[in-house]
Amino acid sequence: MTINKNKRLTIVILILILLSQLLAACGSESAKDPLTVDENNVSGKGALPLDPDGATTEEAAYSFQDALGKQVVLTKKPERVVSLMGSYAETWILSGGELVGVTNDVFTERKLDLPDETKIIGTVKDPNLEEVLALAPDFVLLSPDIENHVKAAQTLEKAGISHAFFKVEHFDEYLNMLSICTDITGNKELYEKNGSQVHAQIEDVLSRIDTQDETTILLIRAFSSGAKAKNDDNMVCKILDDLGTQNIAAGYESLLEDLSMEIIIQEDPDFIFVITMGDSEKAMKSMAEGLEKNPAWAGLSAVKNGNYIVLPKDLFHYKPNARWGESYEYLAKIFYPNEFK
Repeated sequence: MTINKNKRLTIVILILILLSQLLAACGSESAKDPLTVDENNVSGKGALPLDPDGATTEEAAYSFQDALGKQVVLTKKPERVVSLMGSYAETWILSGGELVGVTNDVFTERKLDLPDETKIIGTVKDPNLEEVLALAPDFVLLSPDIENHVKAAQTLEKAGISHAFFKVEHFDEYLNMLSICTDITGNKELYEKNGSQVHAQIEDVLSRIDTQDETTILLIRAFSSGAKAKNDDNMVCKILDDLGTQNIAAGYESLLEDLSMEIIIQEDPDFIFVITMGDSEKAMKSMAEGLEKNPAWAGLSAVKNGNYIVLPKDLFHYKPNARWGESYEYLAKIFYPNEFK
């Protein structure tokens, strides 16, 4: 059977159409960017940034919100980390991380044992930004409460250096930072050791006491040029509150600026605690020449009963981090000696 010319022409046209569609499909596939991530198939926090090798795996990126509400995105695990605060340096180490630069309080206050090549880049309040940049960091830890840290962030931003602000005053804030840092380092078992276990220690302390006791306290922060009362913005106040005490400064905001002996005599707290800043010897000399010199001081109940107590710096001035449970237990033993024999 023969095929007439019209049928042959129709078949040729159909073949040409099929070939053109096939070629178009192949061209479309080859034109696709091989590094493009399909956002519909990405779990977590949206499209993933690329690491230097062009990888688009979920492990190549980590993002979190810092203390200033900024979304911080890390495209890879940091290898050259600088901390502008000693307590944050310790938290990073507790998370299994290493540091190339730290402030001098890491050694003068925390006595951390770091490699000899670790560079000191100034003080907490006055870090040397030129030395920080010279270290070529890929992640910098900052505090929002320190003016020079906020200024440093602007330079780091322009230089394209990843950085994050952390605010740690209370234990839950330490846990939050530790969780973020162990996520970054990939050592979540250290969150269990240095976070969850510490939390369990605190819960054990609180479970052994009756916090209905309304013991009154006054917490004083002493320094070489004077002294101020502290209220609930301080980590020690939070611990004291959890232990069932009442801070007399909560009812007198004026005490936060001016330690009025008249109010202290009127309230006559059961305990007076002191934490020193800077040179402890000079701070206590300032107390002796100030409040303690007042004749009425010796008549206070706390002083007469031996409840005028200077607290150790490592547990109550510096952030205790993995020793936070020790801080709770130290004070609990003072208030509830029978429960902690």
